[in-house]
Amino acid sequence: MKNLTWNFPLPRTHTGMPLGNGIVGLMVWGEETLRITIGRAGFWDHRGGNAFQNRTDYPTVKNLLLKGDEKGLREVFGLAGGIFDSSRPHQVGGGQLEFTLPDGAKLRWGELLLEEGEVNVHVEHEGMEHCIVLHLSSHQELAHLTWPEGLAAPKVRLHPSWEWISEEMIKLQCEPPLPWQDGDSMGFVQKLPEDQPLAMAIHPLDQGFLFGTYLGDNPKEGVIARVRTPLVEAMADRQLWWDEYWGSVPSVNLPDPLCQELFDYGLYLQACSTPPQGLACGLQGPFLEEFQLPPWSADYHFNVNIQMIYWPALATNRLSHLEPLWEMIRKWWPNLKKGAESFFGSSEAIMLPHAVDDRCQAVGSFWTGCIDHGCTAWMALLAWHHSRYGADDKLLKELAFPMLKGAFAGYQAMLEEKEDGGLELPVSVSPEYKGAAMDAFGSNASFQLAACHAVVKALEQAAEQLDEEIDPHWKDVQNRLPPFSTIVAKNNDEFPSDVSERIALWEGQDLDGSHRHHSHLAGITPFNTLDPKAKGKEAEIIDNSLKWWTRRGPGAWSGWCVPWASGILTRAGFPDGALQWLRVWNSVFTNEGRGSLHDADFPGFSCLATAHSSHKKDKEIMQLDGRFGALQAVIDLLLFENPKGEMEVLSQLPQGWSDLEFSNFLCPGAFKVSAKVSEGRTQRMVVEAQAPRKLSLRHHLPTPFLFNGSSCEDEVLAIEGTPGKSYVLEAI
Repeated sequence: MKNLTWNFPLPRTHTGMPLGNGIVGLMVWGEETLRITIGRAGFWDHRGGNAFQNRTDYPTVKNLLLKGDEKGLREVFGLAGGIFDSSRPHQVGGGQLEFTLPDGAKLRWGELLLEEGEVNVHVEHEGMEHCIVLHLSSHQELAHLTWPEGLAAPKVRLHPSWEWISEEMIKLQCEPPLPWQDGDSMGFVQKLPEDQPLAMAIHPLDQGFLFGTYLGDNPKEGVIARVRTPLVEAMADRQLWWDEYWGSVPSVNLPDPLCQELFDYGLYLQACSTPPQGLACGLQGPFLEEFQLPPWSADYHFNVNIQMIYWPALATNRLSHLEPLWEMIRKWWPNLKKGAESFFGSSEAIMLPHAVDDRCQAVGSFWTGCIDHGCTAWMALLAWHHSRYGADDKLLKELAFPMLKGAFAGYQAMLEEKEDGGLELPVSVSPEYKGAAMDAFGSNASFQLAACHAVVKALEQAAEQLDEEIDPHWKDVQNRLPPFSTIVAKNNDEFPSDVSERIALWEGQDLDGSHRHHSHLAGITPFNTLDPKAKGKEAEIIDNSLKWWTRRGPGAWSGWCVPWASGILTRAGFPDGALQWLRVWNSVFTNEGRGSLHDADFPGFSCLATAHSSHKKDKEIMQLDGRFGALQAVIDLLLFENPKGEMEVLSQLPQGWSDLEFSNFLCPGAFKVSAKVSEGRTQRMVVEAQAPRKLSLRHHLPTPFLFNGSSCEDEVLAIEGTPGKSYVLEAI
C-alpha cells in the first residue's frame, strides 16, 4: 500500500490531510503556518426540528397537492413564518490549532501513512529537514503532536469556530466561547442555548502537545483531565486498531493507479469516518470545518447520501462499522413508529424523512423529502444486506425484518387500486426532482416503484430465512404494481420522428434535463430490480433509458452522483464508461487536497460548481458520500450481485486491465472471494465459506475449468457453504 503525499501550501481546511476516529476529525493544512482543524461529531444545536408529522397526514398532503393548494401545503410543512424560525438543527464546528513556525521555516510536504494512521509534516529550516508527527487515538478524543527536537518550539494559538461564524451564531442566540488558561493548559468552552457544551484544549509535553475535545457537562474540568492523560495511555490502542483494521479488509492490486488510490484511500477514510467505536456518520462524519456552519447541517440525508457512505462496509468485511448507525435507528424506533402512525394511519409502518438530526427530527421543510418513503425503504434494505453479508439471523430478526415490514406498510398505506385492476402510488416523488415545486410529484415514481419491489423481494427471502409466514399482500403488490413507469418520446430535435419508450421519473414525466439524482434508474442500482443484460422488451426499455440519460448529460450533476453513474454503467456492461466517470469524479469533484466535494471544484463541467460558479472557494462543501461512492464503484468493477441473486465476479473488465488480483471481498452468505487475472484471463478464484449458507457464483471463467480439481462446465456455481471450507476454481 502506497503512502499518500500532499504538497504545501494547502490553503483551505478541506485540502488538509485527514485523521479521524469517528468522533474527532482532524485536517492538517496551512501555507506559512501549520494549522489543524478540529471537528467533533455530535456537537448539535437541536433547536428548530420540524415535526411535520404532528400537523398533517398523507391523505391531507395528497389532497393539497392534487388541488394545487400551495398555501395549505406550506402551512402543514412549516414553509411559512410562525411555525418555526430560520434556525434548524445543525452541527457546529469546533476550532483550529495554529502553530507558528520559527522565522525562516517553511512547510514543504506532508505524508499520510495509511497503514499507521499517521500524518508527517516535513519542514525545512536553515538547510535541514524536520518532521512533525501527528497521531490520533482510536478510542479517545485525544491527539498527539510530536515536535522535532531540532526545531524551535512554536507559538501556539487555539481558535474557536466562533471567530469565523460569530455572525451566524449571534443570530441563533448563542453566546461567545469562554477561553481559559489553567497552568500550562489552555482551551475554550463553547456553550449552546439548550444543548451540551463543547470544550477544546491543548497541553504541552516535553516534546510536543496533547490536545483533545470534550462534549458534556463540566466541560472545562472534563477536557483538562483528558488532555493531561498520560501519553502512553492516550495512544495505547492506536496501532492495535490499525493493525486489526488492515488485517480484515480486502486487498487489491490493480493496473490503474487512480483506482488503486481510490480503493486504498477510501478504505483509510472508512476507518476514520465510520468505525464501530464512533458515532453514526453524517454527511461529513467527524470532519466538521471551523470556517462556516457545516452545509445542510452535516445531518443524515437518507435519500442516497448516508447509504452511499455505508455501502462499502459490506464488501470490505467491516460490518461492525454499521453498528453505530443501527444503534441510532434503534433509539429512533418509537419516533419512527409514532410518526408513521400519525402520517399514514398505520400501526405497522415506520417513517424516516430524508434529512434528520441525530434525534430523528426533520431538518428543514423540504416537503418532497419529508414524504419520500424510499428513504425508509433504502435503509431497511441496507439492514437486510447487512444481515445477508454477515449471515446474521439475529440482526435479521430484530432489526432488518421489522424495518422491511415497516417500510412495506408505509407503501401499502399509500397504494390505491386503478380501474384496470393495477396498483398505483398516486402521489409519489423522485428525490429532489423539481425541488419543492407544486408539480414535484406524480403517479408511480419509478424510484418508489423500484424501492417497493426491492422491499417485497427482500421480505419474501427474509421470511423464508426466519421461517416466518409469507404475507399474501407482498405477492399481490409484486403482481399488480408496475416495476417502473415509462414514457414514449422523441430522442432528439434533429430527428423528431425518432422516438423510444424509456423509464420515466413518474407517469408522464420524462427526464427533461440533467439531474443529479439518477433515481429513475435506481432499479439498476442500488435496488437491483432491473437487469440491463436481460433480453426482451424490458431490456430494450432499459437500454433506451440509458441512452437518453447519457444524452441529457452531467451538466447539473453533483459529486456523489458521479460514482453512482459509474455503478450503473458497470451493471449495464460498460466498464470503460464506468472507469471514465471515476476519472471525471477525481478530477472534477475533488480539490487539490483530495477533499471529496459536493460541488464541482471549478466551473465549466457542472452548473453545481464551487461557490455557485465563482472562482472563490471560501464556501467549499466537503461531503464523504462521493469518496465512499468511488470506493464502491471500484469494487463494482470487480464483483457485484446481479438481480438474479448471483455474484458476478470479473464479469467485464475495462480495457487494459489485463493483470490484477484481489483477496477477501465479502459476499452475501458470509463468503469471501479472491481472484487473480493474468494476461486478460481469470486464472484462479477462491471462495471461502464462513457460514452454512448458499452462494450463486457467476464466475466468468472459460469452460471447462477445474472446480476443486475436477472438470466443470457450470457458468453459475451453486455452492453450499461449509464453514472453514475453501472452493477453488482454476482455468485449464
